[in-house]
Amino acid sequence: MPLLSADTLNATIATDGLSVQRAVRYGPESRQAMDLWRPRNAAAGLPVVVFFYGGAWQRGRRQDYPFVAATLARRGMLVAVPDYGLYPQVRYPVFIEDAARAVAVILREARAWGGDPDRVFVAGHSAGAYLAAMLALDPRWLAAAGADRARLAGMVGLAGPYDFLPIQDEDIRAVFAAAADLRETQPVGHVDGRNPPLLLLHGAADTTCYPRNSLALAARVRATGGEAEVRLYPRVGHIGIVLGFAPLFRFRAPVLADVAAFVLGNSRNRGRTGL
Repeated sequence: MPLLSADTLNATIATDGLSVQRAVRYGPESRQAMDLWRPRNAAAGLPVVVFFYGGAWQRGRRQDYPFVAATLARRGMLVAVPDYGLYPQVRYPVFIEDAARAVAVILREARAWGGDPDRVFVAGHSAGAYLAAMLALDPRWLAAAGADRARLAGMVGLAGPYDFLPIQDEDIRAVFAAAADLRETQPVGHVDGRNPPLLLLHGAADTTCYPRNSLALAARVRATGGEAEVRLYPRVGHIGIVLGFAPLFRFRAPVLADVAAFVLGNSRNRGRTGL
């Protein structure tokens, strides 16, 4: 991870008062596992956040993200961080299928792990935000895994690629080479207005995944009657936005406060309305 190694960054994160279940399986493949974080003495029925990390669908591992998981867990959430298949071992759409399978297991088992299956949010950074968006926007993925998109309480995307055709980078073209029609790979192409609420966060200085991705997706969602909110952070770049979860970098943008308010606020709303 640029700026600081993951080990150095995570060394600044306190984990006292939290419990962690590591390598919880959601499938038989080597990368079909996740870590679960929660407050140790919390009551049952916690809102659940499934966080998918980024890495251009080519790199990443759940062990590098305690700075996200522990931070959210400390604010009263059950946090799952799944691994998923990466290129070149897999290509599109296997990583989406993995993400859907992980969320389906969480929806089924959340209560046993101390979470509320009616308050499950999908979230992610960069390529992980893409995965979360595909699950929130295209109901086919969760349906194929035996779950229902309507069960999701919301989606949070940090610096996500939602509308990135034509694909410029050769390595990214290889990731999606198996797609018969590249338009099918784009989250913005699956908007139907029936998505759960979306919170799309982006650094205004992001030159890896331009803010227009979040702006275009939100505009399309709103045009079809769905709910989407965009927040742009001045002078924040592609990596800086996810570093906003860490105490050392939290001064740069209210990423943590915005995510926590969205999850906890929508959790209360669903509880009142019975949705």
